[in-house]
Amino acid sequence: MIKSITSPTNPLIKNIVLLTDKSRLRKESSSFVVEGQREILLALKGGYLPKTILFNPTIVGYNQLFDLYGKVLFDTEMIEVTNLVYNKIAYREGTEGVIAIFKSEPSELGNIVFDQPSPLLLVAEAPEKPGNIGALLRTADAAGVDAFVIANPNTDVFNPNIIRSSVGAVFTNKVVSGTTSDIIAFLKKNKIRIVCATLSETSVSCYSQDFTVPTAIVVGTESTGLSEEWINAADVNVLIPMKGKIDSMNVSVSASVLLFEAVRQRL
Repeated sequence: MIKSITSPTNPLIKNIVLLTDKSRLRKESSSFVVEGQREILLALKGGYLPKTILFNPTIVGYNQLFDLYGKVLFDTEMIEVTNLVYNKIAYREGTEGVIAIFKSEPSELGNIVFDQPSPLLLVAEAPEKPGNIGALLRTADAAGVDAFVIANPNTDVFNPNIIRSSVGAVFTNKVVSGTTSDIIAFLKKNKIRIVCATLSETSVSCYSQDFTVPTAIVVGTESTGLSEEWINAADVNVLIPMKGKIDSMNVSVSASVLLFEAVRQRL
């Protein structure tokens, strides 16, 4: 049965606005908001379960949504909303008429199961900008990493800016987070080689390394780089040889170079 909401002051509509804005509320309620037909489809394929789907019938009809998402709609609260209500909760321009509230499950570092004996991980320490996190997620997806790990996170990955900038790649990767100390301990325990991207005095060319062994490529922020804890824990510190006058690149670009060198070696 399809319900209907016509008032932007409806409690559910107010809650959606808060979920979009407040990381703390997303964590407390184990819920997050996804906007857009493609992103919702990727979330479903990633194993996330929708609680509620709201749609604007002047943009997209129920039958169109059924064609996209199938029988999952039978177990999901479906709500029709007016233009006024939809404009209240829509986060971005050029929207596709559908927004969903999903359940989030805690992703524990120790629960990662690798599908191959020589996993490849991307670790990002304290990334700040949602655009950079989204780009890193897209790079991780393109390279087929076994897990994307965020050390000392400054926000949750269900921030709508991250979902949008990742084009839904947050749902196609295994994403976990933890403290730097816990992640280093996990990598050491699982005999995963730590390769830190840094301009330290001990850094060597990334092209001199064997990336076919179990490897975690670790990148830091553009402003401060990696912490000493990572640099000291590294099995090797690497840099990307560059011919220009500038000694650094965008963190997602650097991660791409390193990851695809690993992919090239593993072909």
